[in-house]
Amino acid sequence: MRVRPPTRRPSVRLRRPPVAMVSLAALAGLLATGCGGDDPRPAARPTATADAVPLLQAAAEPGPHPFTASTVLTADRAAARTSPSPTAPAGPSASASAPAGPRRVDGATPGLYGGTHSLPSCDVDQQARFLTADEAKARAFAQAAGVTPGGLGTWLRGLTPVMLRADTRVTGHGYRDGAAVPYQSVLQAGTAVLVDEYGAPRVRCAAGNPLRTPTDVPHATAYRGEPWPAFRSERIVLVSPTQRALDSILLVNVFNDTWLERKAGTRGDQDRKPEVPPAYEAARHVVDAPVPDAARAGAVAGPAAPRATPGRPSPAVPPPPPSRGEAPAAPRSSGSPDQPSAPERPAPPPAPERPSAPEPVVPDGPAEPEGAAPDAPGGDVLYGPLPDPAAEE
Repeated sequence: MRVRPPTRRPSVRLRRPPVAMVSLAALAGLLATGCGGDDPRPAARPTATADAVPLLQAAAEPGPHPFTASTVLTADRAAARTSPSPTAPAGPSASASAPAGPRRVDGATPGLYGGTHSLPSCDVDQQARFLTADEAKARAFAQAAGVTPGGLGTWLRGLTPVMLRADTRVTGHGYRDGAAVPYQSVLQAGTAVLVDEYGAPRVRCAAGNPLRTPTDVPHATAYRGEPWPAFRSERIVLVSPTQRALDSILLVNVFNDTWLERKAGTRGDQDRKPEVPPAYEAARHVVDAPVPDAARAGAVAGPAAPRATPGRPSPAVPPPPPSRGEAPAAPRSSGSPDQPSAPERPAPPPAPERPSAPEPVVPDGPAEPEGAAPDAPGGDVLYGPLPDPAAEE
């Protein structure tokens, strides 16, 4: 039992090294906090700042951290339609300042999107298979898109494939570390996207990224990425979802700049020409002000004005209002009611007295040229010149 004192010394010795180790660990922690503690924060801040600066994404580029492979079916057509707008000169670089924020455009605006008759811009079924095949990606995508993972496939197949006709500001999402990481982006005109029934872009087909409409869009003073030749910051649009679901979307046929109506949720197999096309040209850029209704109405009514003008002489030809009001004085001229039929009668002498009876009803004057003769004084003058029938011929 007395063997314990020697055993206590090792126990004391064993306690000292942990104290020293704790001190060294604490010192190392303090040094790490004091010297290296600022490193993570600056590393995180540039990431957040970079995500807030809109990234310029060309139509065919997958971009950073794609969700899936590309499902674009109209890449060649998109490249052909990304030339500058005829009314917009080639623009500044990406670092140029933007005097105003993106122009908000309603999702139901005709011509906001383009397409090809009977040809979808994306393979919707393949996009759904890509996203639902990976459970982690499906969960991350569904969370970013605001849908349930179980209904993701059905939701995707209910979207409509179209092409952007203007550079569009969106909130994109990249797939990184098993999660969807949001970032601000400007998609180039010609980008193939899937839009929902409210006219808002929801999927970028070149990379399978979920898209959302930015809720708070400050005026961007700079952009990151490589600008395309037609990029102009003042011609960026931001799509506002409609308040009610759309039955169809009015597209612009990218081949011939004509109107094309595509039923919502279809792949182009039911495309048709709209029964009532919009009142402006299909080739008009979506950020350009539409033709005012008043100006267009004036232009339409312009040709109709000459139609009303030729009608003015018609009231001047028959002078019934003055002849009716002067019916008693008609016998003075002996032919004022019958001017078309009795221009050759000799001028009768002035009547000695006006007829008191207003029996000669003038409305029938043209039909009865001689009906007023018996009531007029000086009947010999009225009866004598019988060439009235010849005059009527």
